[in-house]
Amino acid sequence: MGRPRYKVGDMIVLKSGLTRTAKADERCRIASILPNDHGHVQYRVQFAAENFDRRITEADIDSGQSLSRPLPETTAKTDGAEPWLKFSGIRTGR
Repeated sequence: MGRPRYKVGDMIVLKSGLTRTAKADERCRIASILPNDHGHVQYRVQFAAENFDRRITEADIDSGQSLSRPLPETTAKTDGAEPWLKFSGIRTGR
C-alpha cells in the first residue's frame, strides 16, 4: 500500500456509511496527500457542503465509483525533451 493511487484535485466517492446516508454527501475532493501511517496511504478530503477537511485512508475510498488518474511520476515521457539534470555537466573539485 505504499504509493497513493489518487492525486490532489481528484473527485472520489467514499464507501457508504462513513459520513452520511445521502449519495450526494459521499462525493468529495482530495485536498492533499498526507504521510503514510503504518503503510496506509492517507488523504485530506473536503466535501462541497463543508468548510473543514477530513482525514481518510485509501481503504475508505470506493474504488469502483472513483476515478483515478495516473500520477505524473508514473507516466513515461514521450515528448523527446531532455532531462533538466545532465550528469556530464557536473564537475567536482579535488
